[in-house]
Amino acid sequence: MYKQEDGGELVLHSEDSLLIMQLLNQKDLKPYVAGSPDGHRIFVKPADRGNVKSALIKIGFPVEDLAGYIEGAPLKLNFRETTLSGTPFGLRKYQKESVDAFYASGSNHGGSGVVVLPCGAGKTVVGIATIERLQTQTLVLTTNTVALRQWKNELLDKTTISEDQCGEYSGDSKEIRPVTFATYQVLTYRKSKDSPFVHFSLFDEGNWGLIVYDEVHLLPAPVFRATAALQARRRLGLTATLVREDAREDDVFSLIGPKKYDMPWKVLEKQGWIAQALCTEVRAPLSQDERYRYAIADKRGKFRIASTNPVKTSVCETLVKKHKEDNVLIIGQYLDQLKVLAKHFKAPIITGQTANKKREELYAKFRTGECKLLIVSKVANFAIDLPDANVAIQVSGTFGSRQEEAQRLGRILRPKSEGTIARFYSLVSRDTCDQDYSVKRQLFLTEQGYRYEIKNSDDLN
Repeated sequence: MYKQEDGGELVLHSEDSLLIMQLLNQKDLKPYVAGSPDGHRIFVKPADRGNVKSALIKIGFPVEDLAGYIEGAPLKLNFRETTLSGTPFGLRKYQKESVDAFYASGSNHGGSGVVVLPCGAGKTVVGIATIERLQTQTLVLTTNTVALRQWKNELLDKTTISEDQCGEYSGDSKEIRPVTFATYQVLTYRKSKDSPFVHFSLFDEGNWGLIVYDEVHLLPAPVFRATAALQARRRLGLTATLVREDAREDDVFSLIGPKKYDMPWKVLEKQGWIAQALCTEVRAPLSQDERYRYAIADKRGKFRIASTNPVKTSVCETLVKKHKEDNVLIIGQYLDQLKVLAKHFKAPIITGQTANKKREELYAKFRTGECKLLIVSKVANFAIDLPDANVAIQVSGTFGSRQEEAQRLGRILRPKSEGTIARFYSLVSRDTCDQDYSVKRQLFLTEQGYRYEIKNSDDLN
């Protein structure tokens, strides 16, 4: 147990003296220890509060942190009963429960941790409700500028905060206001590999009482290091899946906090808060020429050949025709493949190189129905709000990434006003490594209760 004593000292405390002795002899812990006055306490340097938790969880001794938090500068805001967009507003039961679990009545048992909710279930609202509950100045970290502006718009729409109290800290703007929205990209910017991170000072320039980590499963490694020094501030992580492909889930738990609330996807689907989804794997053959190329290629080459199988274009055409009245996203990994598809369908394409202004214009056209088909690269893995998307066609993915599969399905899970069932298609090349990796990608979703049906491409006609 971590706690702060009356004199302000930070201590690790345990009634088990043998455990204390064992910890004192751990080499990973020794750099952070400032002495042990008895068999039940270890003094810890306050600046190393996060480093100690990280070291302890790695050696199998997770610690309960009861040392408390600074309150941060006050910020007065209230929820609106009717949003600026004119719709009645109130927290859903599970959203209120997740905020309660994080807040823990304001005690030291709360104030740091992760809330896990499906895409489309309103994680942003949970973040806003936490700000409203704490009434404190807040730093919100997001995956990109589009997500940043969605957060800002949601906060303005649903609370009484004024626009001049909201700041954007991104590549385009460097404002620090009572609620500041920043991107992970700008925080991890440095002039060269060995240079310091230019914008890490943002963590100290505001009197933050809360830091919100949106899509915490994507948290970059440098921000982990910065977060180790932020243990006296409340920290909320939001995610649809705590699966990290770099296996650093323990770092999330040690530096952001433990999982405080988790709601199964299928439960919210049954309650009508996210759309019902049907998942289909469509297996397409390789042509004779492609099979020869595949046979002689190395491992990485095999994956690319299978992923970019030209037959997938004709499969996409069949599916797009089938869903011509729907709002369709075609999502992929390889830009060359996506450009071929964009040209084939004469459809707009969004990639990492697309300017933020252009992205927002295309997303807006998709939301209004002016554009019914959008080609998107890995940018679709991150926080984008396309509530009317109800069909996703995945033409290629990142090897066996369960995290990516969950995020891509999440793009179509917002509940539809007419009760439309969402359709998620994953196109794979039959009898190749693409099919093998597909099984791994589906693992997370099957654990959540989703069932994949498998069809051959010829059966779609």
